[in-house]
Amino acid sequence: METTAASQGEQLTLAGLPTPRAASRRAAAARRGVEAAEVLPVARVCIDLPPAHLDRPFEYVVPASLDASAQPGARVKVRFGAQDVDGYLLERTQTAEHEGTLAPLRRVVSAEPVLAPEVRVLARAVADRYAGTLADVLRLAIPPRHARVEGERPAARQQPAPGPDDGEGAQVEVAPVEVDRVPAPQLSATAWQPYRGGPAFLQHLTAGGAPRAVWSALPGPAGERWPDAVAQAAAACVVGGRGALVVVPDARDVAQVCDALDRAGVRAWVPGTQGGHVRLLAEDGPAARYRAFLAALRGQADVVVGTRAAAFAPVARLGLAVCWDDGDDLHVEPRTPHPHVREVLALRAVQQDAAFLLAGYGRTVEAQALVESGWAREVAADRAVVRARTPQVRALTSVELAREGASAGARLPSAATRLIRERLAVGPVLVQVPRAGYLPVVACERCRTVARCTGCHGALALTSADAVPQCQWCGRLATGWRCAECGAGGLRSVRVGSDRTAEELGRAFPGVPVRVSGARAAGGVLASVPDSPSLVVATTGAEPVCAAGYAGAVLLDAAVGSTSESLSAGEQALRRWLAAAALVRSHAEGGVVALVGDGAPAPTQALVRWDPAGLAARDLVERAELALPPVVRVVAVTGTREAVQALVDRIDLPPGGGVLGPVPVTGDSQAIGVARRPSGPRAPTQEAFDPQVRALVRAPLGEGPGLVRAVAASLAVRSARREGGTVRVQVDPAEML
Repeated sequence: METTAASQGEQLTLAGLPTPRAASRRAAAARRGVEAAEVLPVARVCIDLPPAHLDRPFEYVVPASLDASAQPGARVKVRFGAQDVDGYLLERTQTAEHEGTLAPLRRVVSAEPVLAPEVRVLARAVADRYAGTLADVLRLAIPPRHARVEGERPAARQQPAPGPDDGEGAQVEVAPVEVDRVPAPQLSATAWQPYRGGPAFLQHLTAGGAPRAVWSALPGPAGERWPDAVAQAAAACVVGGRGALVVVPDARDVAQVCDALDRAGVRAWVPGTQGGHVRLLAEDGPAARYRAFLAALRGQADVVVGTRAAAFAPVARLGLAVCWDDGDDLHVEPRTPHPHVREVLALRAVQQDAAFLLAGYGRTVEAQALVESGWAREVAADRAVVRARTPQVRALTSVELAREGASAGARLPSAATRLIRERLAVGPVLVQVPRAGYLPVVACERCRTVARCTGCHGALALTSADAVPQCQWCGRLATGWRCAECGAGGLRSVRVGSDRTAEELGRAFPGVPVRVSGARAAGGVLASVPDSPSLVVATTGAEPVCAAGYAGAVLLDAAVGSTSESLSAGEQALRRWLAAAALVRSHAEGGVVALVGDGAPAPTQALVRWDPAGLAARDLVERAELALPPVVRVVAVTGTREAVQALVDRIDLPPGGGVLGPVPVTGDSQAIGVARRPSGPRAPTQEAFDPQVRALVRAPLGEGPGLVRAVAASLAVRSARREGGTVRVQVDPAEML
């Protein structure tokens, strides 16, 4: 009797005890007219719904017809309430925790296991780190399905084993077959030689180690620039039999890294081959993006290069995670729960025992905190190397220009004009402007009051010399504008943009080509410029590359970016200045950079000395004294007053925690307001607006996880009760003032 029961796979029970739960699941499924799977009949599913109180797996019965395709990581359709919703199958179990009757899976959308186990663990950790939900993080991590691409069967895909259906998108057990393997790259460390600890970092990567480094990059000759160093580090991982992940701010940086990988011997992946690199970019289109994602998921590509969402790419045998320029705001996800690439990759490096490289010309306070805590080691060059590889930097402040007389107060003083004329004789000159457009801010010609729209009170701007003033908020044309203070109708410039700067330089240097690079420019963002005398006017972050380096650079309006109310104003200003200065030839080659304007003293001196680490260390000390991030964990709660107050009142603060506010939010967000949900049968057609308030909830760094859990619990209560108003929660926000 025992032998027969064992052969049938049944669990023996004693008389009087209830039937095992798995059998009851099959019986319940049978009553629904669905035959459940014999083995592991319960599926735990993450449903793709945003409410915070639904952030948990839900259990469903796996029909026998879907047994082969319903595997962990697959996309599924399930019934939730009165609707069919998407979801991801997390795991299958023999028994269920739910005591009632389980509904069956509706269907398997795609049996491709797009949710890799390591990505699932990472997504859960990111959701817990940022008080978000697993569904929100998975929406960022996994690109939309492209059925045609998923059904492609290149030679490298491998042949199916007997058993499951081999239809389009079906998951199959595979056995290795002969594929074309891309030749291994030739290991080189030339770009790392000038840095203390650089060659050792590469040796650890090749040997399979997991070093963590914060690297202060320097400009250099061709073959020794930051993309070459990143490519050589990725090649070291490939030589050691592991994969690499490189996350950069934008598509231009992706192209530079991919070109450097080609030079390092890590060729672009081609369908039907094994090895190489892929680029994971939304700009490439859904088909190309999903094809690159699948190449990484199936282990066909060794290296993934991409922007923000690529931080979750399922790289096989991950050995290195690289984040370039972590101070760029493009690394912060604008959608909930607003994770930062730096934190995502740091979590991933710990979970998967991979190396971690945080790199940039500048140094963020968060990166400096990693160094001072001992979590990561600094990789930097000696001062002699820094002086040899960087251009000469001159700060043309009002004190330095006092001898110039009246021209010292000009936006482009005579000293800067002379520098441009001298450097144009030997090559192109870069002019960095912090603002785009023509005249983004104008004021009354008589009383100097900022000109504002009569409808919404937004600031007026001019798009050209003969244009009509236009509101930057509502877009209304201000024809016949008159100052509300003095009644005058004339306008004068307050802030000058890149278009007006290019126009003025064209008049000052007739016969010299003037190129404008920027998101709003007619030609867009330029990738590169030729090595010939010309003036290149670029907004911050849109500076094109010159292969031989710029002969000189002028950084205008130093006070604009370095004297704002932001906590990271000086750090961000220095980062933007260094990014432009790094494109200029070295001091030995005659490269000169002029910073024009009275910028904040600390970032100005850090630029002159080319010492971003010193500024970051100073800022970290000041933040420790004031209990500001990254020394403490802060959660910003922004929204309507009643909603914010209710959310904050429910938070169970950990030891040492506290609440600042709520206080009104100042600036443009306050003027625009938050839309209030209309109620009642006679709700007005025009939305009413409520002012925003912000509360800051903070706790010591060691109590940070407890604080975030408390905030997430309060959000779940708000979601379950369907409380009104609007609330936006952000952990460790970049801006707090």
